[in-house]
Amino acid sequence: VRVETNKFQYLYNDNNMYHFMNTDDFNQISIEEKLLDNPQLMKEGEIVTVITNSEDRSPISVEMPANVVLEIISTEPGVKGNTATNATKPATLETGAVVNVPLFINEGDKIKVDTIKGNYKERVKE
Repeated sequence: VRVETNKFQYLYNDNNMYHFMNTDDFNQISIEEKLLDNPQLMKEGEIVTVITNSEDRSPISVEMPANVVLEIISTEPGVKGNTATNATKPATLETGAVVNVPLFINEGDKIKVDTIKGNYKERVKE
């Protein structure tokens, strides 16, 4: 099977279908959730690589960037002095995904998340 890779922009999802737009020709495609790794880490506008069958243009897989930057919308307040421990707490991201973060991370912080493992990598300064 010959394959093609193209850049697509994530638009939205409904039920188990995720909708993307080709950044070159603006054609839209819908992809089943089962072809996506960690779709809960994708936010609208994210650019991904879609691998398709060259003959019928059917999607084979979707490759997200290795890391994404997402904002914390909900987590327990940070505790002063808890910067050197390995203790973590759950945090809800802007996409609705929940990841464990260090205790010093607060609501409104932006963090880098590994899209393969689905875990916290580091806090992002802006």
